[in-house]
Amino acid sequence: MHRAQLIFRADASTRIGTGHVMRCLALAQAWQDTGGQAVFVVAPAAAALVARLRSAGVEVVPLEAQPGSETDAAYTANLARHLRASWVVVDGYHFCLDYRRRLKEAGLQLLLIDDHGSPPHGYADVIVNQNPYAHEGLYRDYSSHTRLLLGARYALLRREFALWQGWPRHIPTVARKVLVTLGGSDPDNVTKTILQALQRVAISKLEAIAVVGSNNPHERSLRAALQGAPCPIRLRHHVTDMPALMAWADMAISAAGCTSWELAFMGVPALVVTLATNQEPIADWLRTTGLAWVLGRPQQWSADDVARAVTR
Repeated sequence: MHRAQLIFRADASTRIGTGHVMRCLALAQAWQDTGGQAVFVVAPAAAALVARLRSAGVEVVPLEAQPGSETDAAYTANLARHLRASWVVVDGYHFCLDYRRRLKEAGLQLLLIDDHGSPPHGYADVIVNQNPYAHEGLYRDYSSHTRLLLGARYALLRREFALWQGWPRHIPTVARKVLVTLGGSDPDNVTKTILQALQRVAISKLEAIAVVGSNNPHERSLRAALQGAPCPIRLRHHVTDMPALMAWADMAISAAGCTSWELAFMGVPALVVTLATNQEPIADWLRTTGLAWVLGRPQQWSADDVARAVTR
């Protein structure tokens, strides 16, 4: 029997991180659970990320074109036609209106994963915005035929999180196990500042695990920062079971991105930093609701500020 193909178009790099690809993986896994086949078209990405996708049974097709370009759209449309796929999932801020228009003109149906609302006439049959602050007003200029799937009930959590549904979180009086996870890239090496901050926290038996993403270029610098550390701090690479680390942690220090909803699902108290402009609405919502302690942009705080926040 022919397995229905679903094309995913998302990219990952040191600049944009891995969040777009990883939340697409969550949707791909759900598609697989219905008996479908997921095919990812990605610009050249870290080998570890490609291996992660393939280990999940996803086919990965490298893109040999400028991401978001006319050539990219034509290649994606031709691949969909070849695989007899009628739907394409698009996730990324560089996929402009013209890109999406070309996919629609090729006769494809389009699912857009979005965060902040898109320009008018956005060429999408379905829009998924998993953020709790999403509302229909963000998409008032779309066609009445566009289906809107908005809010946290549509959170894109990967298959491994489902195993922890209903898990009882125990909150200790004093947090001693700290998880540091700043996304798949961290181009400005904010993780290093966080690790330096943790070494200034005067809490007995403190320990930490820092997740180093597949597109993080700073491993040597991070290892140097741990020399002579007064508390045990471990680096973990190519993590495929984030829920287990979140279950281990008493608290997390995280970027304000997709990880925020994973931490909320796992009930992990968190300190949140903002590493990009597109994370600011998430950080604002976390601050307003009191779901996390928000530190803001790295320019707004120092290692001492982080140490004081962890202690508090």
